Amino acid sequence: MNGEINKILVVDDTQIIRDLLVEVLRADGYDVDMARDGVEAVDMVRDGDYDLVFCDVHMPRQNGLETARQIMELSETAKLIMTDSYPDKLAKQAKREGAFGYICKPFDLGELRLLLQRIEKGESLVTQTNGESQS
Repeated sequence: MNGEINKILVVDDTQIIRDLLVEVLRADGYDVDMARDGVEAVDMVRDGDYDLVFCDVHMPRQNGLETARQIMELSETAKLIMTDSYPDKLAKQAKREGAFGYICKPFDLGELRLLLQRIEKGESLVTQTNGESQS
């Protein structure tokens, strides 16, 4: 994405993670919605335009990989950032299938803000995050 990020969707089954991301992103001036799981997220993307989606990998009802696939089918513009407590096969598979990148929990808020700046500038997300390579 080369351009401004206006609307963001945070998808995570853990309320404290959703609340933290939403609070930080709103404080930084973004319009942010949240979903408790992948099924809810897909419905929200179907009904609205999002520039960026933070999507947890491990969720009940529908995992993040299937959620990412469906969101990418519904939206040509939304960039997906997969989130997880540890980068595993699902996160890496999602990236191979078109997700824009992934970051590890717990989030470093400085790194999160840098990530958003890099996306807005259209820069590559191949970086080190929490000691893990994103390439």
